[in-house]
Amino acid sequence: MEKRADALYTADQVRELDRLAIEEEGIPGITLMQRAGARCFNELTQAWPEASSILVCCGPGNNGGDGYVVATLALRSGLDVHLIQMGDPQQIRGDAALARQTFIEAGGVEHRWEKRLPESDVIVDALLGTGLQRPVEGHYLACIHAIKYQGRPVLSVDIPSGIHADTGSPLGGAVGADIVVTFVGRKQGLYTGRSLDYCGRVIFDDLGIPESVYHRIKASARLIDHQDYNEVLPKRRLNAHKGLFGHVLIIGGGPGMPGAAIMAGTAALRAGAGRVTIATHPDHAALIPMHQAELMSQGILTADEVLPLVEKSSCVILGPGLGQTEWARELFESVIDQPLPMVLDADALNLLAHYPRQGGDWVLTPHPAEAARLLGLSSHDVQRDRFSAAHRLHERYQAVAVLKGAGTMVASEEGLSLCSEGNPGMATAGMGDILTGVIGGLMAQKLDLISAAERGVCLHAWAGDQAAKAGERGMIATDLLRFIRQGVN
Repeated sequence: MEKRADALYTADQVRELDRLAIEEEGIPGITLMQRAGARCFNELTQAWPEASSILVCCGPGNNGGDGYVVATLALRSGLDVHLIQMGDPQQIRGDAALARQTFIEAGGVEHRWEKRLPESDVIVDALLGTGLQRPVEGHYLACIHAIKYQGRPVLSVDIPSGIHADTGSPLGGAVGADIVVTFVGRKQGLYTGRSLDYCGRVIFDDLGIPESVYHRIKASARLIDHQDYNEVLPKRRLNAHKGLFGHVLIIGGGPGMPGAAIMAGTAALRAGAGRVTIATHPDHAALIPMHQAELMSQGILTADEVLPLVEKSSCVILGPGLGQTEWARELFESVIDQPLPMVLDADALNLLAHYPRQGGDWVLTPHPAEAARLLGLSSHDVQRDRFSAAHRLHERYQAVAVLKGAGTMVASEEGLSLCSEGNPGMATAGMGDILTGVIGGLMAQKLDLISAAERGVCLHAWAGDQAAKAGERGMIATDLLRFIRQGVN
């Protein structure tokens, strides 16, 4: 594949890229190690220019070898350097041994772990690399805890020690880094789920590996953001009318729950849909236009009443505020097999878990708990490996799957993409309804399911980031609406 800054890889894939660079492109491994250490040291001095002392915590592998390079450069720059080797120095081999020898020849002294860390201005974490597969324990775990309690800025080499490179889950314990400098290929686990609490700012360096190497390994996933989709929606014709931009039908708003459907409908309009109708419980039919005058509403008592509305629509959003009553189940059963593009959210996903079938033209938008019900897992299982969960959702339901959360993912037949935008202020009621409406509004404008899902996720996250400039705490879902309009233009 083409080498791109947005490509994500598993640890095994990165090791293969590394091998190809060394064995087939003739780049010495020690050269790559020196480049990695130099980039880390450069980032360290830029981030903390007043630092006069550093502590480098090394393991016996190549990650530790990078740490020796950082320590050597720090020595030569006149910094006070304290290096701790957690493993057996006599077991260090290959390029890491060469880097260690250079450090010693430069006047460096390595120390063994003594259950405490010396004071320093900055800590360099070069303990454990991407090969970690089991929980951290023993003196490595003790050192990770000591780094945490030291309270000093931390730069992690390639990956925070203790983080699983493929899933992003901490294994027993993990270093919380302010900066991570990662090399050769972006490790997929750094960009979603719990790893985001440990990774701080992630900086990527390909270490000068030639483009030809990257053509030989297909990335496991790719990062996407709002800028990737600036040209997705065409400029509108001067003689346009609302019929050209689609009619979204939202089926939801069970008794006492009209708000979700109203938010989804308003978001669909802000994303550019020509018209939106909400098929809702009769209790709410008159209420909805009072909250948003541009929304049409139709009270529905029986499943037969909804089908004429489906026939007049460009796409369907099924689920916001639907509930799981007998009324909701009948609407679900009558609509789910209709041959229209659909976004399934909220209670439509819960009903799908109870009455499973494989997809028509569907986009599923579960949060982790809904994904767990759809897959017969626990929420913990989903969050422990979000990549696997997203792939399984797509495969089981033969639909485009949007797994929401920190680092929202879109899984489809084209592979897996991961949104790099969004913020914790979006962890509030109604945000999912806004996303659902945005995706439906884009589908109504004739975007294919994958484009609508990816564009919708990125637009929604970007709008959240714009809204968060006024502060994350206290942000509400409807704060995104004006930025959604801005983003589609």
